[in-house]
Amino acid sequence: MLLFETQLALIEHLKHISNSKTTIGFVPTMGALHEGHLSLIENSLKNNSITIVSVFVNPTQFNNPEDLEKYPRTLESDLLKLESLNESIIVYAPNVDDVYEGKTVSNQFDFDGLENQMEGKFRPGHFDGVGTIVKLLFEIIKPTNAYFGEKDFQQLQIIKKLVEKFILPINVISCPIFREKNGLAMSSRNERLSPNERQSAAIIYKTLLDVKSKFNSESVAEIKKWVAQIFENQIDFKLDYFEIAEEATLMPCKEINPSKKYRAFIAVFVNNIRLIDTVSLN
Repeated sequence: MLLFETQLALIEHLKHISNSKTTIGFVPTMGALHEGHLSLIENSLKNNSITIVSVFVNPTQFNNPEDLEKYPRTLESDLLKLESLNESIIVYAPNVDDVYEGKTVSNQFDFDGLENQMEGKFRPGHFDGVGTIVKLLFEIIKPTNAYFGEKDFQQLQIIKKLVEKFILPINVISCPIFREKNGLAMSSRNERLSPNERQSAAIIYKTLLDVKSKFNSESVAEIKKWVAQIFENQIDFKLDYFEIAEEATLMPCKEINPSKKYRAFIAVFVNNIRLIDTVSLN
């Protein structure tokens, strides 16, 4: 398995091993790899000549310095997981200066309002940071196909919009959420939970499943009130937001239109560790 720490070395290597028929699959990660990441990588391995995985904790998408500081960094174990999966994987694990070339700031983006909902409301500047790093990585790697999980559904929609706006010749491929046995969506942040917290956090997915069962029989206002009450009764949990929104625009739903697709979105703090999840409702 090849590891590159600089973009110049990676670009030079790709020039030597690719041609007009080569397809490059790309899975961007912030490390602390879990089965969800590995499923994206397996998808890429099956469908591309070359698979590249980036491992980079991007500072510009964190609006909370403490969250950035505590984000798990496990490069050594990540590399072992990747090597056991497939020795042909190419890893790009740069430092901040290599990616940002000494100017660690976000560009500003207009994603047609997708950036103003949910995560955008509660994490100012987050999607400018996401857009900045993804565009930089796309420019370095020039992938044919890029793979993203549906857990970060808002991010997925924004990256599709990024590709559309900048007319990038990249297919953005969405992959299903991987879950732990209790239903908790797999996330690198799960590693910061205690065993009891990790088990108790199953209530997040259970709540979303209950929302799905209520969706066709109760109003959106009633459902939102019910979700708020659920988490008011959980001592170690704090609801950051719960929203039912249109899949295409991410605009909040007030009344259900049978011709539109909707998703439920949730963000919850478990003793200051922030977890998100989503489910399709129809």
